[in-house]
Amino acid sequence: MDPTKPHTVAASAPGKVLLAGGYLVLDRKYEGLVVGLDARIHVQVQPMPTSDGVELSEIIVRSPQFRNAEWRYGYRLIEGDGGVEITQLKGTSPLLGPKNPFVETALSYALSYISAVKPGLIAPISITIFADDDYYSQSNPNRIKDAFTDFKVPLHEAHKTGLGSSAALVTAFTAALLLFYLPPETFSLLDPSTSQLKAKDVLHNLAQASHCAAQGKVGSGFDVAAAVYGSCNYRRFSPSILDQLGQVGSFGFLQRLQSLVQEEPWDTEIIKLPTIFPTGVRIVMCDVDCGSQTVGMVKKVLAWRQNDADEAERIWTTLQESNKALTFDLIYLAEYAKLNPSAFKQDLESIASGDASIDKKKVWNGHYANIATTIQKIRSAIREMSDKSNVPIEPVEQQRLLDACSALPGVIGGVVPGAGGYDAIVLLVADHELVMKRLEDKLASLGTEGSANSPTRVRILGVKEDKGGIQDESTRDYTLGR
Repeated sequence: MDPTKPHTVAASAPGKVLLAGGYLVLDRKYEGLVVGLDARIHVQVQPMPTSDGVELSEIIVRSPQFRNAEWRYGYRLIEGDGGVEITQLKGTSPLLGPKNPFVETALSYALSYISAVKPGLIAPISITIFADDDYYSQSNPNRIKDAFTDFKVPLHEAHKTGLGSSAALVTAFTAALLLFYLPPETFSLLDPSTSQLKAKDVLHNLAQASHCAAQGKVGSGFDVAAAVYGSCNYRRFSPSILDQLGQVGSFGFLQRLQSLVQEEPWDTEIIKLPTIFPTGVRIVMCDVDCGSQTVGMVKKVLAWRQNDADEAERIWTTLQESNKALTFDLIYLAEYAKLNPSAFKQDLESIASGDASIDKKKVWNGHYANIATTIQKIRSAIREMSDKSNVPIEPVEQQRLLDACSALPGVIGGVVPGAGGYDAIVLLVADHELVMKRLEDKLASLGTEGSANSPTRVRILGVKEDKGGIQDESTRDYTLGR
């Protein structure tokens, strides 16, 4: 630990929603529009107190919002520059949790990188993980302000809402460790100079490598990109970048990891979008209490694409064009709102009123209708891909739900985000209390029958866009509520 650093550091990373580019984002030919969300994973790192003369090689990780969520690790630097090996310590405590590959891998990769950059003794630490409510369906409407909910269940029993908790965890976890062990001139998220951009690039590369290793596969990486940079237009990195890294423990792993993080020319294309939604427009995430097996869906879609390449190429090209059109439509809307604030607000009030006589083609200088039309084109292509691949990307239950919501005044449109399925929808709406009340009433009244995948409830999550990406939270006090 650097002696000039505070004794406690913390970092937080946002969740995400892939608004456009599901499946396409797996291929470098295509792009995805990723929106960062203000539901965050927080990681706090503190020095572990020891008696004078006593040296420990132990790290304790706790997630106090869940039962049996404590992990104790031993660590050692492997000879031959093989990196830092992490071993989960077994004990008799009922608090000890099962193996957590994301925590274990992030810890091993981060400590290996730190050992390469700043060789020396790794001090024992205590790590605490907190998650904002909207990552899980067991949210607490009566929670104490500025405190984190005690979910009162083991982690494996918590129902996730699909906001990218593993990527946000690995990113925040990695950032907190770098902040704790490295001096600020080497890694800082607060430096206003260009070194902050370099720090984020280092974090992105290290978190991507770690997250892929924890998953056991090389994913597209859009979720890690959003956790680091916030909302962005994303084109994935070439999977071959990770080919030569090898495993922790292999000879020379330290140097290969350091080179990968600091020197390797990553071909990721991340275009930071300063404003996706102007004030007066927001996304609404809805948790549908009925999950999907995303991995199986992706495999089936990719198998269909391989077997019917020409048809898949036609549909994916259509989707790519519509996805890019949506990005530009939103940029044009934000610019219009900036240049014409009075007219924008006046149209917002008109739309929110529910007046059926309003010509939507004239609202916001035509941008409202343009975005609605583009979203419908995206949905049409997604349903065609769903039919051709025999994969429920936008299943009929979600189609009915989206159609019912999109018919409401002030709801511009909506999609099944990411890989689709039964577990979520995302809506683009005029941000007005009348629109939100209309939407809440509609969702409360909706129900589908006659299907094993019918949602038992649809819950609006409290999330909004968060453009900030990774944040240093070292000055924050963390409290667990009831």
